[in-house]
Amino acid sequence: MANIDVGNAGDLQSQIEEVEALSSIYGDEWCVIDEAARIFCIKITDDIDYPKLKACLQIILPHDYPSAAPPVYQINAAWLRGPDRKTLSNSLEELYVENTGESILYLWVEKIREFLLEKSQSTDTACPSFYFSHSGATRDEELPPIKLGETITERRSTFQPHLAPVVTPRQVRMVLDKLFENKKIASATHNIYAYRIYCEEKQSFLQDCEDDGETAAGGRLLHLLQILDVRNVLVVVSRWYGGILLGPDRFKHINNSARNILVQEGYTSSADEASKAGGKNKKSKSKKTK
Repeated sequence: MANIDVGNAGDLQSQIEEVEALSSIYGDEWCVIDEAARIFCIKITDDIDYPKLKACLQIILPHDYPSAAPPVYQINAAWLRGPDRKTLSNSLEELYVENTGESILYLWVEKIREFLLEKSQSTDTACPSFYFSHSGATRDEELPPIKLGETITERRSTFQPHLAPVVTPRQVRMVLDKLFENKKIASATHNIYAYRIYCEEKQSFLQDCEDDGETAAGGRLLHLLQILDVRNVLVVVSRWYGGILLGPDRFKHINNSARNILVQEGYTSSADEASKAGGKNKKSKSKKTK
């Protein structure tokens, strides 16, 4: 027992020294979420002066890190999905294996920054469609107003919706970037979003969604927007996980948050109409998952 206590004390001291060093190196980009629980996050960009891509690395330091266990991490970035997310995760895990028993966070942060830089240089942006204007406008587009909705909290998980009127995919990107400048939003466990933009010329919709690690949540949110037939709007629902699994209820809270802000901002005619749509969405999706 004494040996374990000494080991834990050594790990704690290493963590304290590492956190102090990272705070000194990264300044305002470093954020303490819960010091007692050893939860931190850092905002990472591909370029300090003119960032194109951003990500937030949220980490939990277990009591036996760095001697015997890796940090628990979540990368929050709306543009990071599929193969890119897997490639980056594999790179971080390889770094840990190569440096087992050592403090790893600085190497992880710089590896993510390197990944962002390569992605930015190779494609000019991770989501080229975000910079294509379906309205045909050539002027610089302004950041749309962003509205915040009421939070829903259950079993220590909190859900908060955000809404912005958008008419081009570039505005979607602008709103997301602006939201992620907020450290609290950037450090959310998941930032799920969906948008629909109506293209007058083609008489069709441009629409997309993002789960941000909450599997199927983005698709459910987009389905709600489709059922309500709302257009030219982006809805983002941030979830801060509280440590207790909610099961299917998490999807109910995500869609209820979105529904509430759509009603609040007048995108659907009544709360009753939105409630019916939310119910249809839930019924349709639960059939699929059973």
